[in-house]
Amino acid sequence: MIPACFSQPNTPSSSSTTQVPQNLVTCIYQTQLCNSPTYLTLTWFRTHLSHSLTIYAPHTFSITITLNPSTFSFFRTRPGSKSIYLTRPHKRSQKIKLHWDFSEALFITRNSAEPESCFYLAICCNGRVEFFLGDLFLILSMQLSTRQPSDQNLVSRREHVFGSTSYVSKGEFMGSKREIEIELCSGEVLRVKVDGQVCLVVKRLAWKFRGNEKIFIDGVEVEFYWDVLSWVVDSENGNGYGVFVFQVGDGGTVWPEMVGPEKKLMKKRLVGHMGQSVATLSPSSSGVLQWTEESSDGERSSCSSSTRSCGNSNVGFSLLLYAWRRD
Repeated sequence: MIPACFSQPNTPSSSSTTQVPQNLVTCIYQTQLCNSPTYLTLTWFRTHLSHSLTIYAPHTFSITITLNPSTFSFFRTRPGSKSIYLTRPHKRSQKIKLHWDFSEALFITRNSAEPESCFYLAICCNGRVEFFLGDLFLILSMQLSTRQPSDQNLVSRREHVFGSTSYVSKGEFMGSKREIEIELCSGEVLRVKVDGQVCLVVKRLAWKFRGNEKIFIDGVEVEFYWDVLSWVVDSENGNGYGVFVFQVGDGGTVWPEMVGPEKKLMKKRLVGHMGQSVATLSPSSSGVLQWTEESSDGERSSCSSSTRSCGNSNVGFSLLLYAWRRD
């Protein structure tokens, strides 16, 4: 029996169910491409049946790599490479080459989109590695006879997490791997945990649906912002999302532009719900993100803008979490 032929019209199909995101992470790095400063955006996306990485540089190039780690060697993603010609305004075309190996990549959990170890991703120009991510540089250096770049910085990270009362992010934060958990208790209390330790408790969310507080992680001051207005408004339907920002340092931080699967996710979940057009979808569409931009002396910007601040050595860091309710 074929289920799709006998299902009710209003019953979600299995394909739509399997395309529900398990994890989506976007990281932006300040780096160089062919001696030009740029912001490089990496979006890791995972559903029950698909797993991909989208690499994007504003006004330069975009590519999506399919990742399929499996216990069966036939289905594993094999090491690969691809040459791309950069087409930038008022500049001659230049060639870069991407190299990657995710065949033995390890992940923190089986639902994680971003690998933790045993992988590499490299971008080369004129035989020199200008961007590198992973822990297998020795393997790459034996192939290319090159040195690891030193002029790249992770300046922001955005993650979409899904749950009902608990939303957990595991990834690099303040130079180490950390677990950040947002708990919604009885719909009225917000609890923030870092590595299992409670850092902040916000009560009466119906009145304090948006705000900011200073918290301390290992003695370092972190500015924390929250916006749960969507949770409060949609509490009866059990829908909505919360937005949470952790900011470290005084340097200008860039919000990653939404591209590829992340843009599709936001379009699907927000356009129908809020009547918002695709053109207006941006990382700063939430009130709390506009608030953080206004309170940071104009140093925050979108990576879709020019790269005028790429040369700033005083690099801050921002972690942005979209917590989607899935009751």
